[in-house]
Amino acid sequence: MRDDLQSLEISQNDLQKLTNLPVNEELFIITNTFKRLAYIYIQKLKSSEGATVVFLGFSTFIFIYIFFDIIIKMFIRWITIPSWILLIFLGLLVGGMTQSILYLIWKSRSKIVKAKMTKSLQILLKEVKRYNTVINVIDINDQIEEAGNPEVIIKERERALEALKLTKADLIRALKTERILRENKNFILSNTELFVNNLATLTAMQVTEEATEHGRLLNEALQIALDVQYEMKRLQTQR
Repeated sequence: MRDDLQSLEISQNDLQKLTNLPVNEELFIITNTFKRLAYIYIQKLKSSEGATVVFLGFSTFIFIYIFFDIIIKMFIRWITIPSWILLIFLGLLVGGMTQSILYLIWKSRSKIVKAKMTKSLQILLKEVKRYNTVINVIDINDQIEEAGNPEVIIKERERALEALKLTKADLIRALKTERILRENKNFILSNTELFVNNLATLTAMQVTEEATEHGRLLNEALQIALDVQYEMKRLQTQR
């Protein structure tokens, strides 16, 4: 992915920091890691480094087996089954226990997300997914172009990236606002009159200072206050 496009992506870590929730978190599957390692190993075997890879892989396996066999004979002499069978059994046992622990952690974090999830956050997460999909489409198109197909070049690419920058800023602002409202929901609902009074004060100040730079900033604050009050009303209807 090109640098100018990569900087626009809203990553999983970005989402979790912005929402303060482990959203969109997938269960880590141990076997998938082994599959990826096996694929990399096979690809190395097919390359010019094949002989070296075979030697290193075989040597590592033999070293682990000999070390394990020595430990068994030194400290667990009463075990009569072959050490290689025990090694496989322990590997499966540790792997199964590790996967179970990972599942319980993932399940616990998923429950937290479910409990904290709001309708607004659901919508925003869908919008982030659509946004990242657009970035992936442009990335694939860039790769096809770089492969020797100049006819697929995206016209007005720079303008498209500028639009994406604005969209990203809007999404980040919306996610931050949603988090503030979600994490302070009880306080907002129990102090509605406080926010209404502040809104009235801001409205009066807007009239007298509209033409100044300070007035412009107040207008922005007023708009934020209006958005907050609208959200408060919406939250009250959901009680």
